Order: sequence, then C-alpha cells, then structure tokens
Amino acid sequence: MAEIIDLYNIDREHTGLTVQRGDPLPTGTYRMVIHVCIFNHKGEMLIQKRADDIIRWPSYWDVSVGGGASAGDDSRGAAHREVMEELGLDIDFSDRRPVITVNFSDGFDDFYTIEKDISIGDLDLQNEEVADAKWATREDIETMIDDGSFIPYEKDLLRYLFFARERRGTWNL
Repeated sequence: MAEIIDLYNIDREHTGLTVQRGDPLPTGTYRMVIHVCIFNHKGEMLIQKRADDIIRWPSYWDVSVGGGASAGDDSRGAAHREVMEELGLDIDFSDRRPVITVNFSDGFDDFYTIEKDISIGDLDLQNEEVADAKWATREDIETMIDDGSFIPYEKDLLRYLFFARERRGTWNL
C-alpha cells in the first residue's frame, strides 16, 4: 500500500491536502522530511548505509536516520518513528526542536542532533532500508562525499551539524 503524506503551505501550515509519496506535489505545497544525527561522546556521527534496493540513493552512506513524514506526523513524531523503524531505538522527541531546518524546492527538512553512546551491535537495523551502520568523524564523512560513497550533502551543512553537536542544542540521552 502506498504511503500517504501531508502537504503544507509556505508557512509550514497543514493545508488539509495529501498525496501518495512520490507523486508530484500541487503548486504551492510542500512536504516534510526529517534527519536525525546521532553522535557519540567522541564526536563521531552514527552513519548508515542505505539498502541496495532502496529507491533513493541505494548503497550510499547517509546520516544516522532520514525519512519523510507520513500523514498525521509532525516533525518530532516523524523523527521518533524513523529512528525506531531504521535503527530500533526508542528516543523521545516530544520536547525537542530541530537544530536547523533546510528548505528545498518542494519541502523542508528538519535536522535533529542527539548525543548517545550506542553499540552498533545493539541496533536493530531495518533490512529493507538500512544495510549497515558505523561511527564516522566529520573528516571521514567528507572523504566519503568526495569518493562518491556518501550522499552528496553540502559539506558546510555537515560541518554545521558537527558544530551544533558541540555548541547548539544537542542533548545527551
């Protein structure tokens, strides 16, 4: 069954409209995406390798968690659901805000940062979406972007996320 997503106006207000994920959006509407960046106490980011048969960016490394909000999700609810689905971690986002929102052509993307020491072996990876996970430094990720194995985020965005972990609102769990 196709996933249904809510549509928003330019002010992030729900329009009452929905579409199936992947369908074109009506003019003047936007979708919501979230990313969660989990850091350990050493300042490394947990990154995941996307499954080989996933539609977008197959076999690429990515930040800890990412995904689109489903119909009925708010940003925090989508973050909670995606972390649970992809990594098997139950993290409460109810009193958290994203450290940055990135606007893109047909939506907005809320990035959350968390500091939590997690053993890779304790993760319950969702095989349909996630093939592997590991810890990486900012330099490791930038090298992976350069060699084409990591989703080609702007390096300045990744640098900001690492900066945010140190200075701007990452919370310890």
